[in-house]
Amino acid sequence: MLRFFYTMKLDILALAAHPDDTELGCAGTLYTHILKGKKVGVVDFTQGELGTRGTVAIRTKEANDASKILGLSVRENLKFRDGFFRNDEAHQLALVQKIRTYQPDIVLANALDDRHPDHGKAAQLSIDALFLSGLRMVETTSDEGVQQAPWRPRLVLHYIQSKMLVPDLIVDVSAGWDKKIEAIKAFESQFFNTNKNEPATYISNPEFLKMIEARGKEFGHSIGAAYGEGFQSTRNVGVENLFELL
Repeated sequence: MLRFFYTMKLDILALAAHPDDTELGCAGTLYTHILKGKKVGVVDFTQGELGTRGTVAIRTKEANDASKILGLSVRENLKFRDGFFRNDEAHQLALVQKIRTYQPDIVLANALDDRHPDHGKAAQLSIDALFLSGLRMVETTSDEGVQQAPWRPRLVLHYIQSKMLVPDLIVDVSAGWDKKIEAIKAFESQFFNTNKNEPATYISNPEFLKMIEARGKEFGHSIGAAYGEGFQSTRNVGVENLFELL
């Protein structure tokens, strides 16, 4: 008889190519659901070691600080190679193991298309791993060496990042916007480091965060809310009750 191992059941699991992806793309959604009592976690694929600013140690501390601000139940880093990870069997199985460990009902993954090539690559890796995770013939074991049960979430959404994409769904994150900004500010090396010895980058430009603010307001305005976060889906999203829509 097979004995399956479970560690922590999450309601929402966010997947990210780099530390700070989720803070920029979907932290408002994460925190809004944490306020509703949901268990939420993040799995970062890389340590962001190719980033122009900061170091692995600094970004690890910043990610931990952001996690505390948001009240995440768990955050892990798979330590894939920044810029060089692949959508292959080894990477897929490593991600399948985490999906089965946390058994999320909802997964939020990187943008399907974006300025940074790692984002679209991470999105497709997530899609493939999530499919494989539901196949009983794909075998993985927990960190304790116990065989894991297959698992597939009921909903997968892709948060919108730098490139403006047309969302299929917008979440009202008005209640979580201030906490989202606080979590972004935890990544001081990337956005708020005024050290002139550090080179300027695309995201260190103050206009980048103004864009994040403006987009949040635009998405929010489109659904009659103060702030919103947009998501895309590769499948149609259905509802059972039209009266539950905003």
